[in-house]
Amino acid sequence: MRTLVTGGAGYIGSVVANLLLEAGHDVVVLDDLSRGHAAAIPDGAEHVAVSLGDPPALAAALEGVDAVLHFAALALVAESVEHPERYWRNNVVGTLNLLDAMRANGVGRLVFSSTCATYGEPERVPIVEDEPTAPINSYGASKLAVDLMLRDECTAHGLAATSLRYFNVAGASGEQGEHHEPETHLIPLVLQVAAGRRERITVFGTDYPTRDGTAVRDYIHIEDLGEAHLLALDRATPGVHAIYNLGTGDGYTVKEVVEAARRVTGAPIPAVEEARRPGDPPALVADPSKAREALGWAPRRSLEDMIADAWAWHRAHPDGYAG
Repeated sequence: MRTLVTGGAGYIGSVVANLLLEAGHDVVVLDDLSRGHAAAIPDGAEHVAVSLGDPPALAAALEGVDAVLHFAALALVAESVEHPERYWRNNVVGTLNLLDAMRANGVGRLVFSSTCATYGEPERVPIVEDEPTAPINSYGASKLAVDLMLRDECTAHGLAATSLRYFNVAGASGEQGEHHEPETHLIPLVLQVAAGRRERITVFGTDYPTRDGTAVRDYIHIEDLGEAHLLALDRATPGVHAIYNLGTGDGYTVKEVVEAARRVTGAPIPAVEEARRPGDPPALVADPSKAREALGWAPRRSLEDMIADAWAWHRAHPDGYAG
């Protein structure tokens, strides 16, 4: 199958592109490198430096493509609050351009990189797919808008589409690892402290109603996440928009993550405590039952595996893809 991976020079997109190659698919990575890294594109993938904001070039890139895996998006929560227009233009208008190009080229299958941020501050934890969606920032709102767009596209035009709502993705996969500018994710920040590139990690909020007062999150290994995309691609059904939560169903507090990183790295990892950040829910944990049942998918790797793989990648790439 000839697959087009938008955002395939990013963290998750590059890992999925590599898994597709290993499964025998032809892979085209569509990424304008505005936030991705050319070095992350796996060997064997064709690269087209095209933006979702360029409809004619997008349509040309989709000629002969059988399916699309769509990762290209802005994904910084704080930026989405300060500059919501960027998120509506890139994430929503860009996806509409992609769907137009798919329709014009007869491409009928799509797997979309969605997020648990669509749920906002959930009433129930673990979170099931029918939890009310109430995003609290433009990042989550833009992803929810695309989910709704896909629902309508499936109904009107017979698209086979799946939205995968991620929880906290971590770890590395061979030569593909996590390198963001700026970095906002807990595990790579903790590992930067372990590597001596930061003085300390900041723990925001110690008065949550959790077992140690810090926020709880569900962490999933990047390879487990990637494998779900290939299963979703195979099981996509024309006219149906499926939504699945991707997490392990286990939650870890911030303090537990820091302590696990201390065990894995052997570094002291100093931590300082500060007040809660506005909009941080006490707990975000997936109920992954639907994905297990419908896709035959099960995450296999532990929190320690995620940290160990990420640590190995960071030690091999101290400057990320810039090195």
